[in-house]
Amino acid sequence: MKQLRNLIVVVLALGLAACGEKVPKTKGVYMLIDTSGTYTMELDKARKIANYLLGNLNSGDSLAMAKIDSASFSEKDIIAKVTFDSRPSTTTSQKHMFKRKLDEFVSTAKPSAHTDITGAVLQASEYLNETNAKEKYILIFSDLEEDLAKGYIRDFTIPLVSIKVVALNVTKLRSDNVDPRDYLNRLDAWEKRVYAGGGEWKVLNDLDHLNKLLGS
Repeated sequence: MKQLRNLIVVVLALGLAACGEKVPKTKGVYMLIDTSGTYTMELDKARKIANYLLGNLNSGDSLAMAKIDSASFSEKDIIAKVTFDSRPSTTTSQKHMFKRKLDEFVSTAKPSAHTDITGAVLQASEYLNETNAKEKYILIFSDLEEDLAKGYIRDFTIPLVSIKVVALNVTKLRSDNVDPRDYLNRLDAWEKRVYAGGGEWKVLNDLDHLNKLLGS
């Protein structure tokens, strides 16, 4: 009887210890890269951000990277995507493969005729919701100037509940020097769209502060 009581105590203790363990908060990150006009000249900065992500995401986290072009609501624009394995050796191999695909994209990217940011963000939100990650991020590497091809409809609310949207390297257009309000209006318009869809909004232009990118 005494042995049974001791066994019950041990089992209860182990159960309480397990309850006290913190479940890792998996992250899902989808990075969108503008390829319109002269923005292709900024791609080395995009590579810097991607390398930071590869160095800071862990097993169970998901990472995808896609280009923003004339019609971005499409799987064909995804450069690379991965959910990192629980085995460290496999995760390392996955990161090397992801980096190879990124480097190939940066070296061969050509400017697109138009910029479908809305379609790209919608594609990103669908992907992130499928990962079931606890923390979800959409990173937009763009000047945020949307330029749609004739006939494309993008005037709708983008579902972004529980997704943090971060605008990166929002470069100023030539016209912004004439009237800086154009730049501020672009930021304001996208902030309103993100909040309207239930998401969170942040701007990070100083890439020396990437440690603030994922809330760390």
